[in-house]
Amino acid sequence: MVDRSNLAYKFQEVEKKIDYTYLPEQLKYTSVSLSEVFSNKLRLEANAFNLESKVAKEKVVNNKYGFVNLWSKGGLVENAFYPGRFKRIYVSKSEGKEFFLPSQMTEIKPKATKYISPKTYKSLDGVEIVKNNLLMSRSGTIGKCTISSKTNVGKLYSDDIIRVSFKNEYDLGYTYAFLQTNVGQIILQTNNYGAVVKHIEPEHLQSIIIPNAPENLKKEIHELVVESYELRDESNDFIDEAEKILYEELQLKPIEELEVEYFDDSVDLRNYSTKLSELRFRLDGSYHIPIVQMVEQEIKRHAKDISTIDQLSKNIILAGVFKRTYVDKENGVPFLGGRDITQLNPQVEKFLSKTVHSSRIKKELEVFENYVLISDRGTIGKVQIVPKHWNGWAVSQNVIKVIANSNDLAGYLFCFLNSDYGQVLIKRETYGSVVDMIDDKNVDGIHIPVLKNQQKQKEINELVLKANELRYKAHLKEQEAIKKMEEILENKSGALQVQKC
Repeated sequence: MVDRSNLAYKFQEVEKKIDYTYLPEQLKYTSVSLSEVFSNKLRLEANAFNLESKVAKEKVVNNKYGFVNLWSKGGLVENAFYPGRFKRIYVSKSEGKEFFLPSQMTEIKPKATKYISPKTYKSLDGVEIVKNNLLMSRSGTIGKCTISSKTNVGKLYSDDIIRVSFKNEYDLGYTYAFLQTNVGQIILQTNNYGAVVKHIEPEHLQSIIIPNAPENLKKEIHELVVESYELRDESNDFIDEAEKILYEELQLKPIEELEVEYFDDSVDLRNYSTKLSELRFRLDGSYHIPIVQMVEQEIKRHAKDISTIDQLSKNIILAGVFKRTYVDKENGVPFLGGRDITQLNPQVEKFLSKTVHSSRIKKELEVFENYVLISDRGTIGKVQIVPKHWNGWAVSQNVIKVIANSNDLAGYLFCFLNSDYGQVLIKRETYGSVVDMIDDKNVDGIHIPVLKNQQKQKEINELVLKANELRYKAHLKEQEAIKKMEEILENKSGALQVQKC
């Protein structure tokens, strides 16, 4: 007979009644052997021995092909390093070379905002990206990975990116696919260190284990990854071609060649005048800088007409601020922030509850193919056209959604807003004393030139839409590679069948 007056029994009853839905996760704990501490280089922080990492490592250890340490005598990595810190001399676009930040590494088509002098980088080794390298962020948001391709080879990236080369070419795509899986990310994140800013070092690759699949399976996964990046590069070429036609039709010179005239050149201070009729109730000086007036004059000079985003769009939507309820992946909608929209395959970590936010998602948040997105705070003016695999996903109040009147305009609208001229007009609308931002009411009046040659405008639109289609195909190729890697980790028969082929 159960003694119901027993405290342990009563506590058990209370536990059954507690709803943990909105409470913090229960405490996780495990035991660690002394040998594990020694094998992990005497690291004592809990993250180095977390439970998820143990489970992930067990999957690698127990896969049918065995495993190797990524950077070891029998491993896949030939070398891994990052350049030493160096003093950067920033110059104008015409005098320097494009310089990219680590946060831009995974962007599908990064645009440089800074240019450094040849005096800075020509004396340094390893700053320029070379072929057949895996690139990995090592500080802050660690473990973000990409591979060197036409888009970034020869470009300059900072010392916060680890460059990894391999013994065999096919190990590049194979390792990339592994690090894109949940298992690979957990193992990689376990190796970080730092109390405030997290870091990883090249030598940490020595402790990362990876399945040692047969050569033909490695090659198959590698080729899928390479095909994915070739499709991305091809899509970027289409975007560049579309912008080239836009510039030719409007006879636009590179924006850095526009000669700005100031009100009084006799003083060492930028100064300018503004007509009262052009104030538009904006008294902030940045709204009236001379480059804006020059851009508007240039785009009007050879255009058939000037429209606004509002006139070319069905709707311009900016979601309101709201309290978010996040759930697991199976019960939620992928939720993207302003930084995520620049990536082809953002690693979504937040999922909005379909039940709690169903009305708001449908009305304000969800996006569909060929919507044009504009980041509206923080880094303002990043423009993206929504690829097919984002259909039904949600974006935060940090992103403005522009729904073009038709797909016959969506690509053209994206092309102009993504150009240097469009960027000036977007950023002109910036306001805010602490956090810079724009909103839908500012964006709707931005001027968009209508081309005299409608056939050329149609060609620009089609090139952008074709680029967007290629990006979707690139996504499918990468997902296929990741799926094959997950089959290896799950010990499925599908991986064995691939080996026999």
